[in-house]
Amino acid sequence: IGMSGRGHDAYPTFDLADPMGESTCVACGECVQACPTGALMPATVLDEKQTGDSGDYDNEVKSVCPFCGVGCQVSLKIKDKRVKFVEGIDGPANEGRLCVKGRFGFDYIHHDHRLTKPLIRRDDAPQKGLNVDPSNWQKFFREASWDEALDFAADGFKKLKDNQGGASVAGFGSAKCTNEEAYLFQKFIRQGFGHNNVDHCTRLCHASSVAALMENVGSAAVTATFNEIENSDVAIVIGANPVENHPVAATYFKQFTKRGGKLIVMDPRGQALKRHASHMLQFRPGADVSMLNAIMHVIVEERLYDQQYIEAFTENWEAEKNHLKEFSPEKMSEICGIEADVLRDVARTFAGAKAGMIFWGMGVSQHIHGTDNSRCLISLALMTGQVGRPGTGLHPLRGQNNVQGASDAGLIPMFLPDYQTVTDDGVRNAFTEVWNSGDFSSQRGLTVTEIMNAVHEGSIQGMYILGENPAMSDPDVDHARDALAKLNHLVVQDIFLTETANYADVILPASAFAEKSGTVTNTNRQVQMGRKAVHPPGEAKEDWWIEVQLANRMGLDWTYSDPSEVFAEMKLNMRSLDNITWERLINENAVTYPSLSKDDPGQAIVFGNGFPRQNGRARFTPASIIPPDDVPDSNYPMILTTGRQLEHWHTGSMTRRASVLDAVEPEANCSMHPKTLRKLGVEPGGHVRLTTKRGSIVVMARMDRAVSEDMVFLPFAYVEAAANILTTRV
Repeated sequence: IGMSGRGHDAYPTFDLADPMGESTCVACGECVQACPTGALMPATVLDEKQTGDSGDYDNEVKSVCPFCGVGCQVSLKIKDKRVKFVEGIDGPANEGRLCVKGRFGFDYIHHDHRLTKPLIRRDDAPQKGLNVDPSNWQKFFREASWDEALDFAADGFKKLKDNQGGASVAGFGSAKCTNEEAYLFQKFIRQGFGHNNVDHCTRLCHASSVAALMENVGSAAVTATFNEIENSDVAIVIGANPVENHPVAATYFKQFTKRGGKLIVMDPRGQALKRHASHMLQFRPGADVSMLNAIMHVIVEERLYDQQYIEAFTENWEAEKNHLKEFSPEKMSEICGIEADVLRDVARTFAGAKAGMIFWGMGVSQHIHGTDNSRCLISLALMTGQVGRPGTGLHPLRGQNNVQGASDAGLIPMFLPDYQTVTDDGVRNAFTEVWNSGDFSSQRGLTVTEIMNAVHEGSIQGMYILGENPAMSDPDVDHARDALAKLNHLVVQDIFLTETANYADVILPASAFAEKSGTVTNTNRQVQMGRKAVHPPGEAKEDWWIEVQLANRMGLDWTYSDPSEVFAEMKLNMRSLDNITWERLINENAVTYPSLSKDDPGQAIVFGNGFPRQNGRARFTPASIIPPDDVPDSNYPMILTTGRQLEHWHTGSMTRRASVLDAVEPEANCSMHPKTLRKLGVEPGGHVRLTTKRGSIVVMARMDRAVSEDMVFLPFAYVEAAANILTTRV
């Protein structure tokens, strides 16, 4: 951003006086917040005459951004009981910064599509399907009182439990809810139905990373906050696009390179961090293990590993060393597409770092070999001794704003809160004592994809879905939609009539982030306090209240009157919350776990003196090359990769109802290399049909040199061109 013109004719310009929408401006609005004169203001401040005052608000409330896992703290400016605009404040993750979503993506909470009363499916409603217009739902649903809707929801669950057994009902909770609401949800399923068939969206993102971390490190959270990159001299970013998916975290990465840090970016798709990188490895899709093993092969071959660290803190090193002998850069270069000399240079660069960090995202985890990908990254950090010191660590960048917290709170089929296994009798007993209830199943539950399979098989006939949208997010949405339609009883709790709510028997209107209080935990392990700023619309309620009412109708006798009481119960069996109290979070806004005392702000770096495994040692687990589940052929010669784009979030239920964000990106689109478009005879902005073995959609095509000629990148936020119609079941 700069200035053009002189004197009274001066005005802000972008790049070379390009129109804002065609420039490199990402509309983060940092210039608006930083403007010392008030000449720049959020558009939401202005009235129809384009006049307004950014100081004209009734009160401000501190809260946490509801989008990505960075967990930016925000100040919500309230006027006439509505959020007027948002500013960043000095939180531990964002230090005052926000991205376009955090600053301008808030007005979905006031959208006309908000659910304001409970709805029950009409007896004469058409067959269940993706066929409900959110603005004209009366043909399918009727309004009901809260008592009627809650009775209807509970009666349906009780009938299934009595006639088919508790395992006939499953739960799909939300990483968009608070820690307290996530805790209550898993408790509701386990205490109310006696099993562990409860999951949330981590299954579709970092579950494979969690599996590798638990196996080899003994903890499912990051070993260092992303802020620690300021103490690094080398960092790897692989399978992640922070500039679009974690924009505020990306600012730390850019600053790191300006200070002279070496940034190694690894991704099959080019990205904006490329111009900040010392090395850009644009490897072949699915070749992660071959590339990473080749890098580790060099470290072993040239004895660049940290022998002292390995002897002190790890196990199974000899097996890892022997395994890597077969992965020479010369051999692996043919598989991964990166020249052997580059692989060797990267190995020497990272192994030679005084302090190195590794960041990864869904590009690592969302694979048939996702756990092996993460094992490689863990092994790379361990053999070079890059864990447990300032500027070192392993950091899977978490996707949703509270996916870390929801996982910590036990919203997983194999773990209770704090990743305590459901198969351990002592662990279950500790929870049932607090819950004052009988035991529940010692068997791990079903994941969300397994739940959908079980619906088709007939063993699961009811579901409680809170704040999730599997009709858009499931890896095979046709399979998921058929399953949702087949359910005998589906209860959906959400703020909008989502694609999943189309299939509901009863819909319970819930609350958005600004309409409730509770804690959330970001990718940095920072537990933060979100505060209620406005009331939910109409008769909509806070999610924890709905859960309590439903539980009591199931005979569970819950007596919570405030989320703080839920938090207090969580602390009884969650050591990660030691020294973190509700009162402390009210006063300090955020505390990083683990916190060693009531005055400790929390440990940004962990595992400096060993790992939380039985013998205190981290483990090397060798990873082999697993062929992809699907490969190009003569009929389908291109590779499809899906992901987010800067302006939209996941299935689009929030951001496509945020006026600024949807105005910037209103149309389903894909990105192709210029040569590919020319070969197809398609101009940028024209439309193409994308077809796989599983389905077909039509989208607008964009020219993008970041993707290779044999690749198509497709965002998955658009219901009219749902990306997961094309993808395979997992």
